Amino acid sequence: MATPHALSEDRAVTHSRSFLQALLGSYHPRDFAVRFWDGSTWEADPGRRARFTLALKHPGSLRAMFWPPTDLTVGEAYIYDDFDIEGEIDGVFALADHVLGQGWGLTEQLGYALQLWSLPPANTRARQERAARLRGAQHSKQRDRQAITYHYDVSNDFYAFWLDRRMVYSCAYFASGSDDLDMAQERKLDYICRKLRLRPGERLLDIGCGWGGLIIHAAQHYGVEACGITLSQRQAELAAERIRGAGLEDRCRVEVRDYRELTAHGSYDKLASVGMFEHVGKAGLPEYFACAQRVLRPGGVFLNHGIAYRPAHVVRRGPSWRSRATFTNRYVFPDGELVPIGTAVGLAEAAGFEVRDVESLREHYVLTLGQWVRRLEAQHEAAARIADEVIYRTWRAYMAAAAYGFKSDHLTVFQTLLVKPVHGRSGLPLTRTDWYG
Repeated sequence: MATPHALSEDRAVTHSRSFLQALLGSYHPRDFAVRFWDGSTWEADPGRRARFTLALKHPGSLRAMFWPPTDLTVGEAYIYDDFDIEGEIDGVFALADHVLGQGWGLTEQLGYALQLWSLPPANTRARQERAARLRGAQHSKQRDRQAITYHYDVSNDFYAFWLDRRMVYSCAYFASGSDDLDMAQERKLDYICRKLRLRPGERLLDIGCGWGGLIIHAAQHYGVEACGITLSQRQAELAAERIRGAGLEDRCRVEVRDYRELTAHGSYDKLASVGMFEHVGKAGLPEYFACAQRVLRPGGVFLNHGIAYRPAHVVRRGPSWRSRATFTNRYVFPDGELVPIGTAVGLAEAAGFEVRDVESLREHYVLTLGQWVRRLEAQHEAAARIADEVIYRTWRAYMAAAAYGFKSDHLTVFQTLLVKPVHGRSGLPLTRTDWYG
């Protein structure tokens, strides 16, 4: 008697096509095509241009993608080449949202399961070897260092292929959608400096400084003494090299240090944290803001820039959005955790900060991620050679998915300006006019 997986080539194609037609019967208009491993295709709806093609690589592709139907399973199937996305990858995420967001009844679940079970299983050993494996208590200093190393120590050269020339790895600030990425990132750095109202001789701390773009800009253009901290040794080494190249060793430095190790009270006039507090976790945010409060002088200013999720979307989509077993958490930002802006602001106030300004830059992140994806795709061969194909596919999928998240309002990003007031005096001017001069 034949086993369930001993399907002929033709029957495997027939089963796969039947599964997709049942799964996507309610998805219209269908602006994509599917190409099966034997070369046959399921074309886009009549009159529709196929924005992308899902290329299924073998008879077990759909089982690898949808057993079980989660973003982790689909993501793993993509990065390990069970299927490919040819064309405009940003078009695939509305489809994924539709498929993964369906509330299937028991009869549907059983039907899909039987169809998938008839297909060959995927080899899962490689998947287990490449996923993040962190040890120790979550958000302990040791484990946080492992998480940062997993993400940022991929290769400085890999990041350099698709970031701007300063290697700023956070949302840029665009005057128009046609802005060059280098211009938009320089505008963002300068916008932060203006929001902080930096003055010559002030001491600036950048918590999670990356490759040093902000501290170098602030020292060069605003005359401050700037210190950046990071948990990535490779980032620190390249940042130090760039500081030396700019001749700023006397006013600019980078240290490999955890923010919880900062002890000097009131030692900084201004603080910035850009794209870092997503790594802290909700349980660690009270200590995070307390540390910032401690090292900032009375009357000082703290700009906190970070991604938040929209609670309404989490409620609508159900508990999967809060699960730890997501593609991003397993392969991109292990232990990363987003909180709503209201939670972050409330915890900052509880630590003693006064909230002076909150600005959403959501549309700017759509533009930033779009440019990052296009730049990475343009350097596909070189990027895969420096890292490997799995890393290339991981970042391509992650950044395109993030762009969809911001565009569809599932995610947002905020710059929050906080002050440490002195007897009710903020020390700030009455208007924001100087920010836009």
